[in-house]
Amino acid sequence: MFDTFFKNSGRQAGAGESSSLEAQLDRQNIPHHVAIIMDGNGRWAKRQGKPRTYGHHAGADTLKCIVIAAGELGIQVLTVYAFSTENWKRPETEVSYIMKLMNEYLSKNLLELDEHNVRLHFLGDMSRLHPILQESFRKAEEEMKDNTGLKLNVAVNYGGRMELARAARLLAEDVQKGLLSPADITEDTLADYLYTAPENDVDLLIRPGSDKRVSNFLLWQMAYAEFWYTDLCWPDFTKDTLIEAILSFQGRERRFGGLK
Repeated sequence: MFDTFFKNSGRQAGAGESSSLEAQLDRQNIPHHVAIIMDGNGRWAKRQGKPRTYGHHAGADTLKCIVIAAGELGIQVLTVYAFSTENWKRPETEVSYIMKLMNEYLSKNLLELDEHNVRLHFLGDMSRLHPILQESFRKAEEEMKDNTGLKLNVAVNYGGRMELARAARLLAEDVQKGLLSPADITEDTLADYLYTAPENDVDLLIRPGSDKRVSNFLLWQMAYAEFWYTDLCWPDFTKDTLIEAILSFQGRERRFGGLK
């Protein structure tokens, strides 16, 4: 069963408090794989009387800061939900802006992320994306493939159910080719066909924006993830907020279905 923790906080810590919070961290118990549903951009913009696109732009700035902070804190893998398979239902103007923003984000921030030793990987069905964006993703992955720091997974045109259906289809194809016997298929076998392989299991899911659901994100990978929610919208999310989530994680006992 998912372990759920509801965090309601509208306050952001100052620089001094940030240092105090960071000093409380147990550096031997930093979550290996953190996933973030970057929610609340539109609501954040609406509260300021701005269009939703304004919120998406602010959210992109937040992402760069959090990626750098995650690496500094010792997180090994960070997976962020940038665009879901269901997000195509949004207005065409908003979808077009998000796609353009992703391309601009890479152009503006790739060098800085590379300097922070970040490895970049895109998850999802890229076939529906514009060829120019697909090529930008491919080049970014290639340029950063030898980095040894934080691995940043960006989920674009991604859905958890779609990912599992794809894994089942690939498994069936390998069985049909004689590369695999049905009797040999285990949980580990299926996991090897996921987008996130070989680093599948999520330790901590963070969702800003006040909603408390998984939204078809990393359904297999979050079997024993700890959940942390905040009412802060994504553009207001800071390194302080990330530290608060990790401190909450460190205060829990993870039993993985057993007893301790």
